[in-house]
Amino acid sequence: METKLTLISEKASKDKAYKFNNLAYLLNEENLMDCFFRLKTGKATGIDGVTLEEYEMNLGKNIKNLVSRMKSQAYKPQPSRREYIKKMNGKLRPLGIPATEDKIVQKGIARILEAIYENDFLDFSYGFRPKRSCHNAIAKLQGTILAKYVSFVIDADIKGFFDNVNHDWMMKFLQKRITDPNLLRIIKRFLVAGIMEKDEYKETDVGTPQGGIISPILANIYLHYALDLWIEKVVKKHCKCFVEIVRYADDFVICVQYKDDAAKILTALKLRLGKFSLELAEDKTRIIEFGRFARENRTKSGKKKPETFNFLGFTFYCDISRKGKFKLGIKTERKKFGAKLKEMNKWLKEARCIDKIETWWHILCSKLRGHFQYYGIYGNLRSIGKFYYWTVKLLFKWLNRRSQMKSFTWDKFNVYIKRHNLPKPKITVDLYKSYL
Repeated sequence: METKLTLISEKASKDKAYKFNNLAYLLNEENLMDCFFRLKTGKATGIDGVTLEEYEMNLGKNIKNLVSRMKSQAYKPQPSRREYIKKMNGKLRPLGIPATEDKIVQKGIARILEAIYENDFLDFSYGFRPKRSCHNAIAKLQGTILAKYVSFVIDADIKGFFDNVNHDWMMKFLQKRITDPNLLRIIKRFLVAGIMEKDEYKETDVGTPQGGIISPILANIYLHYALDLWIEKVVKKHCKCFVEIVRYADDFVICVQYKDDAAKILTALKLRLGKFSLELAEDKTRIIEFGRFARENRTKSGKKKPETFNFLGFTFYCDISRKGKFKLGIKTERKKFGAKLKEMNKWLKEARCIDKIETWWHILCSKLRGHFQYYGIYGNLRSIGKFYYWTVKLLFKWLNRRSQMKSFTWDKFNVYIKRHNLPKPKITVDLYKSYL
């Protein structure tokens, strides 16, 4: 399959107008078997309750039956199992968990779509793409603000994007590159498969469920045509100033030189998204003065220091260096910091009930390393230092509640964490190397 996907990718790259009319054949036994082994074990199950381990017990027979049903057009995806995870603002984010069999097919389709559309996606799109990460998007945004003529930022938020993807537009976008009726039929069936919530079936006339393997690539395709191409081919050409966008999935920031252009872009953006059944969250979308001249301009006009904005878990703010020159400040977003610390506190409270510290100490170390690996970017040492400080205090608190008698003094505790190599906060990400 790798060879065939490479050929598809090369064809898509050479001819941007080419339409692929024979792709469903790639969803054969051999390739779907490969897709199965690419799935991560231990994930939540769909409404069938079948785990990957259970499906593997009869893998050959199961895959053969699956391919047979797809060839006869009898294959229909099962409804996704609806689950909710709590967001930082207290609201619930809905997830749709596909059945094991559907995960395999979605993996196969996602690989096909990726081979085609990776050649079409623009450079400022970073979400859920191979060899691209959140740090690449942050580095791009940092480089844009520091090196380009940026004086204003449009901090935008699409309201419930994944729940409002229009199926008709989605299929029209796919048909710009794909004319294979068999593959399009399967994708359409995934979109309308519905969800199962507390044994109650609900139809899905719009949206693509978060949690599905195919959802990220479909989201990128949708926003590529609805937003990215419009910014690149229309907005940039009709603006008298510098304009650049950095997008990670449905989270994006638009950097602009002049305020009047920023206002026009925002007005046009609302109309553009509305055409594709999307809308901006009014309470989360704004234009702020930001950049190397923002502090000076606001001081002259008697205003407070420049506003800040959040992107991918970080807060960006205008700062000055020791020499008095403009400096882009980056720190952990306050809500993210509080949520991560609350999560750590809950885990430590539960872990301390385990008999031996050695059984969970390595998990604690992994959690800290993971936090430093994401938030440990240059300029954010203070925030990750605070996270380490409060984690150590919580650790001391819960270890001393393992019994009525205190088991640690601060001196003994400090010796213990030093001896057992509790990870210290450090910068782990070089944004200059992350810049694409």
